[in-house]
Amino acid sequence: MPLMRIDVIKGHDKEYLKQLMQVSYEVMLDCFGAPEGDRYQILTQHEDFEMNILDTGLGIERTNDMVVFSLTTRPRTEEQKLKFYHDLAEKLEQTIGLKKSDLMINLTTNTDTDWSFGNGIAQFIDGPLK
Repeated sequence: MPLMRIDVIKGHDKEYLKQLMQVSYEVMLDCFGAPEGDRYQILTQHEDFEMNILDTGLGIERTNDMVVFSLTTRPRTEEQKLKFYHDLAEKLEQTIGLKKSDLMINLTTNTDTDWSFGNGIAQFIDGPLK
């Protein structure tokens, strides 16, 4: 049940943003084998001065199309993670023209006890998802 947070600089039209969210959802389903409908996404738009994403000396040139993609998820294999990074960059470049250099991805893992989807219960532990 990954939680996706997507941060962008303001200025993109609604269709671009919807495609960004749809593609990231589809890639997540494919790479992590999550069930259809497992969709938890939050898109936040920022003023350009609110996002300072430097290249850490890697020689990566950024533009105002920069996207920071943060995903909180159950543990995944290294193979799944590498496929996710690659496939997300490829598909976003193909569908919305996002340069690979403008995509930064961060995955944070947690366990089943770290999730409550509502009603004050941990669905993986004492609910319908156990």
